[in-house]
Amino acid sequence: MKNTKAEELLKKGIDCFNRQDHNRAQTIFADIIETNGTSIDAFFYLANIFHIKGEIGKAIKAFNKVLELEPNHTDASISLSVLYNDIGRYEEGDKVFKRASERVKSASAEGGVHDTHINKMFAAKHFELAELYMTYNRFDEALFEYNKATGLSPENLDARIKIAKVYAKKGFVSKAYDELRVLKNENPSFTPARIALGVLHYGNGKVLEAQSEWERVLVKEPGNEEAKMYLNLSKTATETKLK
Repeated sequence: MKNTKAEELLKKGIDCFNRQDHNRAQTIFADIIETNGTSIDAFFYLANIFHIKGEIGKAIKAFNKVLELEPNHTDASISLSVLYNDIGRYEEGDKVFKRASERVKSASAEGGVHDTHINKMFAAKHFELAELYMTYNRFDEALFEYNKATGLSPENLDARIKIAKVYAKKGFVSKAYDELRVLKNENPSFTPARIALGVLHYGNGKVLEAQSEWERVLVKEPGNEEAKMYLNLSKTATETKLK
């Protein structure tokens, strides 16, 4: 297979993948690998297709093949790490993730250019780890990971809400308030911050303040079901207490 033909076939496979025609894409990438057993891109896309189809064992094998051919393939490292975590092989996932993280740190120290795409992927991974820690009420580790996520991807505003929730869980209510107020003021259109602030107010007995936050959300987004739900629940609870 000439290089030009191989490139055309790879492009066609990627196009099928992007159009979510995974069966056709899988056939194309398999054909490429049969002819060229060192095609990193073909193995990578094939691994993703296996993951999408739930064929986890095949996906892990394909991602490992990518890393065998190109140890510094960050996308494959992070994808493999996520897969290991999904099936409960946390130690293996952590090892793969740490190796990828160290490589990126090393490249940065040597003057490598920060890749926004890579930062976002690492941020997503830190967020995932934080969620896992929260499942087991390991709040300090969760807080560390959420902060890592926001540091790598400042636009991840959901992580900042999570940080406030961790502070509240740890009993640092004033810090939780500060986090949400700053987030709300910096991003006036980000209504989840107001909803979360309302929940925090309500949980601390500040019903009127909570209702005020949810009402302001509904001014901006009249169809916001979450704000409606909280507001209705708070009013129902207040009316019940008055009876």
